[in-house]
Amino acid sequence: MNISKLPPLLQPEVSQLWQDFQAKASPEEQAYLTQHPPIFESLPKVWACSPFVAKHCVQSPALIHQTDLLNVPSHYLQSLTHELQTLKEEADLMRDLRLFRRREMIRIAWRDLAGWASLEESLKSLSDLADAMIEAPLTWLYQRLITQFGTPVDVNGIAQQLIVLGLGKLGGQELNFSSDIDLIFAYPESGETKGARRSRSNQEFFTRLGQQLIQVLNNLTAEGFVFRVDMRLRPFGDSGPLVMNFAGMEEYYEAQARDWERYALVKARAVAGDKAAGESLLENLRPFVYRRYLDFNAFEALRKMKNMIDQETSRKGLNNNIKLGPGGIREVEFTCQVFQLIRGGQQPA
Repeated sequence: MNISKLPPLLQPEVSQLWQDFQAKASPEEQAYLTQHPPIFESLPKVWACSPFVAKHCVQSPALIHQTDLLNVPSHYLQSLTHELQTLKEEADLMRDLRLFRRREMIRIAWRDLAGWASLEESLKSLSDLADAMIEAPLTWLYQRLITQFGTPVDVNGIAQQLIVLGLGKLGGQELNFSSDIDLIFAYPESGETKGARRSRSNQEFFTRLGQQLIQVLNNLTAEGFVFRVDMRLRPFGDSGPLVMNFAGMEEYYEAQARDWERYALVKARAVAGDKAAGESLLENLRPFVYRRYLDFNAFEALRKMKNMIDQETSRKGLNNNIKLGPGGIREVEFTCQVFQLIRGGQQPA
């Protein structure tokens, strides 16, 4: 392995990692690297840049040949669903989700650091991975819960599913490696479950389902966590119900929502569950987000929001922070979304 191109300060660390890998890897695992020159040649740079990748590859040498590093990741949901279909216990679900995430994050990171992937590919892959890692456990938990509580249905007896809306970077399909996921849960109509000894309200069913999904994704185990889940952008924030039906959400956004909640919904996207119903909900909320007229009242609200952001940045001493400081990533994003809010209703394109 050639480490001579690395900065001198990093060479001893990567050399030690390589020795540790050789001590643990089987002959077949070491041979795999020499049989795939692009992987072998990129290894020093990748390990030098990512302690996460290096640590897990040394701990589990099989990861390198189990992970298809040379190809663009795809079919996350199909692969993950197949892995989860035989599981019976929630603890097994949590373990397998974390191991799947670790493997796929290594693939995305390796391709990114090796220069094989564009920025667009990396962000899209991370977002697609997150979508799958919400959808697959949601389906698993839903099937298990209906055996206990029955199937939630509408007034016509048609089964309903939970809708998961992704906001922020997940909604915009620009997730990065350290992003939290901002979610909102909804379901179409009030009603009760059928098929169980005692029926439950749809509200109770979907609240229980949402709680279980958050626990499966967010809880820290020996294998880590899947994603940190943030539910604070839902209607009424932390003090509100975890999940609401469409009528309740539309009433809230029409009558009680604040201006910053328009900003939060700019990137909203249905990421899991009944996506068609989710897109229908977002279409109904569109008049709240994008006004058909030039909304002068929004100017002052956005100014106040920007002033609050600036004050918080100064208070925390983040003026030189490339993400949060003046002229940083957050400010560029804010400026773009301000134009979307002001002009989006008149100029949808």
